[in-house]
Amino acid sequence: MLALKRLVTILVMVYLLLALLFIFSPATRDTFASAFNLSGDAGLATFYNTLFIVGAALLALHLITENMDSALLRRETSVLNGKINELKAKLYDQQIDQREREFQQRATTAAPVVPAAAYQPGPAAPAPVYIDSAIPPAHGGTATPGHDVEHPTFPQSDPGLMNAPVQQPNTIIHPNTSPNPDNRTTL
Repeated sequence: MLALKRLVTILVMVYLLLALLFIFSPATRDTFASAFNLSGDAGLATFYNTLFIVGAALLALHLITENMDSALLRRETSVLNGKINELKAKLYDQQIDQREREFQQRATTAAPVVPAAAYQPGPAAPAPVYIDSAIPPAHGGTATPGHDVEHPTFPQSDPGLMNAPVQQPNTIIHPNTSPNPDNRTTL
């Protein structure tokens, strides 16, 4: 199909060049028309009619081959998309099976469940939450930083942030030393 499409495209290009040559060069047109014994006004009209019919036939052939090639490519694309969807479905099934196997392995190797007799009822002590991570924990464990909703802590040491320590004041905004009671600078 590709060879036929290329052949028709080459024929259309050659025809277009010849038609332009015949239209813009009257001497070439008259020489070619006289070679086929088409002289005079009737012969010239026949020559143009033949040129038109050949052009229409080549255009129709070109359109047919392009549409056939396009239809074949669309069919091939739909077949390949179907194969891709099948492969995706197989991969999905394999992933689900793998997850089920991993879950079953975890379930069999998990710690045994403590029986109900070993449970000791009583008030549960809440875990301590420390606002400042510098305060050591009382129970000897590791300190967990608390979460202050109004003043969240950030890992940056930017003095412009709200959580900057008091020992490092904000050096970006300088204190106003003007004597105005409303603390506005004068121009």
